[in-house]
Amino acid sequence: MAKLIVITGCSTGFGRDAALQFARNGARVVATMRNSTTKNADNAQVLIHAAISEKIDLSVVDMDVASTESVDGSAKQILEKYGAPDVLINNAGVMYLGLAEAYTDEEFTAQLDVNVVGVHRVCRAFLPSMRQAHRGLIINVTSVAGRLGGPTFGIYCASKWALEAYSLSIRQELASSGVDVIVVEPGPFRTELFGQAPSPKDTEGRSATYPAALLEAMTTMGGSFETMLTDESLPNDPALVVNAFVDLANMTPGDRPFRTAVGLDFGVGEYNKSAAAFDAQVAVGMGVSEVSKLK
Repeated sequence: MAKLIVITGCSTGFGRDAALQFARNGARVVATMRNSTTKNADNAQVLIHAAISEKIDLSVVDMDVASTESVDGSAKQILEKYGAPDVLINNAGVMYLGLAEAYTDEEFTAQLDVNVVGVHRVCRAFLPSMRQAHRGLIINVTSVAGRLGGPTFGIYCASKWALEAYSLSIRQELASSGVDVIVVEPGPFRTELFGQAPSPKDTEGRSATYPAALLEAMTTMGGSFETMLTDESLPNDPALVVNAFVDLANMTPGDRPFRTAVGLDFGVGEYNKSAAAFDAQVAVGMGVSEVSKLK
């Protein structure tokens, strides 16, 4: 029987491309996205048309990761029809860009609600079935921003650092149940993420009160990122991330690295090598090294 792959955030970018790639490779794929019959109807039709024309096993289910009711309802529909996922890819996310102080607590909460709590909602919805099946892989899409920080990225980085910590913790909690948890950390890629990044409303004008040197540096940094996203000689093709998903899903359980940085990683790949040894040492110190090994 074909593996069941469930992916969130499939309207565009990594999610859409991964849904198509896994289905073309022979998997049964459920691609989820919010507003699949309204705002994202055209994006949903791209996948539906591909499924029909290419005769691949790919379906679209509406899911808004920022709504518990939506996640639970969609998961119930998927579980009743297909059973537990073999691979669950938490790809849905949003990037807030701007000076941290300029964001209100409501805006900051909205960032965390999608990128962190949204992943938790999806995991809670599917984990009972995956644990009962005593198998499965969860891939949480974090970012190299989950391993570093920088001006204008504070709100986004905070969400991705949180997702890294959450993922490491549930990896240890779920290992003895046979469920593997890993993260993929993309660098800057040619997707819609940057173009759709919400800026702070900043009704109080706080950004304008910062030193001119910082504001100029931010403008320069923005130009550098534009180059990273548009220069096709750089490793910014979204296919690199999709290929990482596929390769990790095909690995033998127990052999997968916890963290996989992809693309322009600013040295995060090397950082991760040191972190892996540190994480293992911490697990020993906490007395959970045995129970946190995949069974």
